[in-house]
Amino acid sequence: MMMKNIDKESLGNAYRLFESEDIAKIEIGTTRGLMEIHTYLFEGLFDFAGKVRLSNISKGGFRFANTLYLTDILLKIEKMPESSFEEIIAKYVEMNIAHPFLEGNGRAMRIWLDLILKKSLNKVVNWQYVDKILYLQAMERSPVNDLELRTLLHANLTDKVNDRETIFKGIEQSYYYEGYKREDNDM
Repeated sequence: MMMKNIDKESLGNAYRLFESEDIAKIEIGTTRGLMEIHTYLFEGLFDFAGKVRLSNISKGGFRFANTLYLTDILLKIEKMPESSFEEIIAKYVEMNIAHPFLEGNGRAMRIWLDLILKKSLNKVVNWQYVDKILYLQAMERSPVNDLELRTLLHANLTDKVNDRETIFKGIEQSYYYEGYKREDNDM
């Protein structure tokens, strides 16, 4: 299956996750919850949907967590606190460094992040206003210092946690970060 078709199908799955209210069944802030989101987005599209990767991966010269330590790392991330915006972003950054799946980490993790923010702070990121280039640069630098990422995301927090348009435009933006551009005849 071509990547564009996978993205289109997965985007439809993301919409259904919220439309069906299955999102309310997701375990928040845990590896299991992230696996549930990943499964929902990519089941039938990737045979590794929702499964922690067994091989090492890198992107742009950055090596993500080694599979020898990945299980232990994920357990430590799961125990990280979520009581403040700073703690939540630190947890998000660590999960990004872990990169538990072969593909689809960013799309699944942005939903995971919003669930934690909603539960702990009654906020979500209004992703439609987060510039792609600035976000990707901030994510790239976040393992060294997450201040840039915190500043960018904090400026785009909203209390519209149940607003359909905010959520769906955010999902579309999330897929745009990964290179998917919705065609006029899509969906």
